[in-house]
Amino acid sequence: MRRKIEFTKMQGLGNDYIYVDAVKYPLPNPERYAVEWSRPHTGIGSDGLVLIGASDKADFSMRIFNADGSEARMCGNASRCIGKYVYENGLTDKDEVLLDTLSGVKVLRLYVENGEVNRVSVDMGVPADIRPVSLGDGYPFAEGMSVSMGNPHLVIFVDDVSKVDVAAVGSRLECHPFFPDRVNVEFAQVIAPGKIRMRVWERGSGVTQACGTGACATAVAAFSTGRGGEDTEVVMDGGALQVSWTGPSGHLFMTGPAVKVFEGKIEV
Repeated sequence: MRRKIEFTKMQGLGNDYIYVDAVKYPLPNPERYAVEWSRPHTGIGSDGLVLIGASDKADFSMRIFNADGSEARMCGNASRCIGKYVYENGLTDKDEVLLDTLSGVKVLRLYVENGEVNRVSVDMGVPADIRPVSLGDGYPFAEGMSVSMGNPHLVIFVDDVSKVDVAAVGSRLECHPFFPDRVNVEFAQVIAPGKIRMRVWERGSGVTQACGTGACATAVAAFSTGRGGEDTEVVMDGGALQVSWTGPSGHLFMTGPAVKVFEGKIEV
């Protein structure tokens, strides 16, 4: 027997996902629906599927599935959108929400005006695995910086990010042998003190408008290589995020918008 699932499509800087309250609408095979619903012409169209669930260690849990059905450990843009979703749907009245993810519990700080959440700041924890990576022969770039934000990133600094074929190069680097579980790839250009232009190839989704963890990884890589300081504006195709980090032992904070696109129902 088929049933109707209520969903909300939301986006953070153009990084768009389908959000489902998994407590109300359990989905036994989310990988399948992530693939089917993410298709732009025959589905809803998105970068993937996000399930909002219960947790015994936080206010809510998040599971996120990319457009190819693979499960991601963390997504900064999606976590901000969850903050907006749970507050505006009456699931919480808190302006500080704990979110249980595969990369740990994250703290969401909601900025509310007239009953609506317009910005969310996320405590992304302490970045890890910060080290240079030699890419080897056969790649157009000699090296990059590895950064883990709960998920793996490879940040490559370039002179002109507009000239990088993100799809061609990013798809190759996603499967670089240094990263056995594949990697998200960011191409970054310092355009002013404290300001970086970044484009991204996301593991499992391809070229996207923005990537929250990618923006964080880029700011960390800039700080670690002397290209940036503690506060960085990371400008992506879909817009800008503010990233603050005091260094290796400190927590990193990311702040940006969350937007509801539309609500709907779909049969399964």
